[in-house]
Amino acid sequence: MKYKRILLKLSGEALMGNRQYGIDPERLSEYAQDIKAITDKGVEVAIVIGGGNIFRGVAGASNGMDRVQGDHMGMLATVINGLALQSALEDAGLPTRLQSAVHINQVAEPFIRRKAMRHLEKGRVVIFGGGTGNPYFTTDSAAVLRAIEIEADVILKGTRVDGIYNTDPEKDTNAVKFNFISFEDVLRKGLKVMDTTAFTLSQENQLPIIVFDMNKKGNLLKVVSGEKVGTEVNI
Repeated sequence: MKYKRILLKLSGEALMGNRQYGIDPERLSEYAQDIKAITDKGVEVAIVIGGGNIFRGVAGASNGMDRVQGDHMGMLATVINGLALQSALEDAGLPTRLQSAVHINQVAEPFIRRKAMRHLEKGRVVIFGGGTGNPYFTTDSAAVLRAIEIEADVILKGTRVDGIYNTDPEKDTNAVKFNFISFEDVLRKGLKVMDTTAFTLSQENQLPIIVFDMNKKGNLLKVVSGEKVGTEVNI
């Protein structure tokens, strides 16, 4: 395996499958099997998951809700998704731990860096819920922050498209895909890989990002094996 320790970033919307909202158990099961395939190879896996399938703070704020309250609701939504993913992973036979930046001791451990790293060393999949624990920060920012803290080798951003394009491939049939692009070129071209805060943090810490299609079975194993899947962003 090319990478020993990874942080996998999943959007909340990815868990919907073909549904309009909520969680699709079949999609969860597919993800669990793909994650098991790489843990069986000895890869240490941490996961940050969004909450957009349940609630999105920005959307709430745009409809008149207090932004801080909305973001706290979004953080709780990520914990709900984390619990669902934990259940699916354990059904697949994987030991897991859910750690939350928002203290909900009845359902999740508090985030403690040393404890998280110890779990990873013991072969447990660690799911980070609750975002950063602060409003105004996205789960992209949480993913980069946690990846740096646990000394991950790479951030794998699983999406529904197979990489980074010069325009939106779902709207433009002539969109051109990048197999590799530098941090500087992403900023210069104005491409949306992550929000600016998260992307800058990743760049400053020289932490590579790979954007790939998580919904294609076997892609996660290919990425971790070093195959040219998706788009790599690096220095």
